[in-house]
Amino acid sequence: MGATIVAMRLLILLAPVAAMAITVRTDFEGGSLGHIEKISETHFRLAVKGEKDQNGRNRQANWYYFRIDGAGAKELTLDMVDLAGEYNFQPNRGAVTKDTPPVISYDQRTWKHVETFDYDAAEPKLILHIVPKRSRFWIAHVPPYTGQELGRLRRFAVRHSDFHEQVIGKTAGGRDLVLWTIATPPLSKDKPTVWLMFRQHSWETGSSWAGEGAVRALLRDDAAGREARQAIIWKIFPLCDPDGVARGGVRFNVNGYDLNRNWDVEDARKMPEITAQRNAVRAWILDGHTIALYFSLHNTETGEYLEGPPEKGGDGKFRALAERFFKILSSETSFAPTTSLRYADTTTTAGMAGRMTVVQGLYHDFKIPAFLMEQRISLNPKLGHLPEIADRLAFGAQLVGAIRKTVIDDRAH
Repeated sequence: MGATIVAMRLLILLAPVAAMAITVRTDFEGGSLGHIEKISETHFRLAVKGEKDQNGRNRQANWYYFRIDGAGAKELTLDMVDLAGEYNFQPNRGAVTKDTPPVISYDQRTWKHVETFDYDAAEPKLILHIVPKRSRFWIAHVPPYTGQELGRLRRFAVRHSDFHEQVIGKTAGGRDLVLWTIATPPLSKDKPTVWLMFRQHSWETGSSWAGEGAVRALLRDDAAGREARQAIIWKIFPLCDPDGVARGGVRFNVNGYDLNRNWDVEDARKMPEITAQRNAVRAWILDGHTIALYFSLHNTETGEYLEGPPEKGGDGKFRALAERFFKILSSETSFAPTTSLRYADTTTTAGMAGRMTVVQGLYHDFKIPAFLMEQRISLNPKLGHLPEIADRLAFGAQLVGAIRKTVIDDRAH
């Protein structure tokens, strides 16, 4: 009897130890990892899942988002592997490097960059050294922005009388595609229109954080917010790939099509997202409105640039507009370009159909002065640190001011 009691007591004492086994999970919105290999109790190899396009090419592995449960006080070693990929049909070592350390959170709201890591360029792999502050934490490539965050923004926006939401179609996965309009009535045809597009690629969460900053700035009840709503009609695609955001995707829709690289193709079955967005623009133009400026925001690893419409577009007027916009962005925002102003060619991959960006496609179809900006996720020299959520939100407000100034100046000219 005494031996039985001792055994039961041992089981009770050992139960908490068993419960503390470390697990790696991705069963939540935006979660993503490939193969998980346990090397030891505190050492894991975590493959970045990545995605390929409709042709099985152009693999990109620049999104991962996972949760660790049961962590103790000991240092964990997490090897991020399977990083190599291909971009525009050219092989590369991958987007995850020493310049792109991930972020960590203990509440999924506050995110800080991991400070202790190594990078092995030979494999390649990024080796994270984590001493947990709590037993549960989350790691992501960049601060996540999911449908949950967008829902909070929407609940804020719908309270404002100058905000309107329209469902323009469904994604390939059956989710709503929405178009937001922010403007003070009347929405007259002589008032300039600006279109903003965020999150064409699901991994580029900085685009959404900046988009939130822009929406909140536009809906402020201050002089700047009121002036922006009164002077310009703002049409906003807040989340262009909700399917990819939900599943933890990278840059392709569920059928493998890049939502920024197929704007010269109309296929409502394979690419309903692009079809719905193009049709919304077409309907606006057919209703007698003009588009003063169209802007799509993206993220990349170390480059930062602005690309405008063809240099000779609009009988040369688009070049003047682009130069003015580039100058204002460079001097009055945190935009820190690594190249001079760029102008869009006819396609990203010569000789291949279905490779036009939104800038190229909109110019080809409607002669619209469209712009695409890439913002780096690595060190921003103007900020003096790796961009954080607060920086993206602040840029969104700065972007509204820069566009308003550019458009109003353009009309004055």
